[in-house]
Amino acid sequence: MSVNTDRYQTAAARYFEAWNATEPEALSKAVAEAWAPEGTYTDPLAEVSGHAQITAVIAAAHEQFPGFVFRPLGPVDGHHDTARFGWELVNETDGTAPVAGFDVVTLSEDGRIRQVLGFLDRVPTGA
Repeated sequence: MSVNTDRYQTAAARYFEAWNATEPEALSKAVAEAWAPEGTYTDPLAEVSGHAQITAVIAAAHEQFPGFVFRPLGPVDGHHDTARFGWELVNETDGTAPVAGFDVVTLSEDGRIRQVLGFLDRVPTGA
């Protein structure tokens, strides 16, 4: 593990703040704070770049899973400009987590995300 874990922890915290923002203005602000302007997001269901497209992917996730929040699963690990962490999508009402995965992020010099490569470990049928 890297000796500079604060950088990775901060990037992950901003990432989760963006994924959990539901109001349009707060979401746009959180995405701009988490991602570099040319940042990308790629997972099995999406491949987008730039703040507007990343914001749209997050908003679509909230439309599909209203009342859910993204929470970290385990520690954030990193080295050089790369970090990885697990996450789950949790229903705030009953605590179930039908979706889970892990992401590998590459950071820019200012600590914002340049690239996300997401992997889905658990997805409900029909999602």
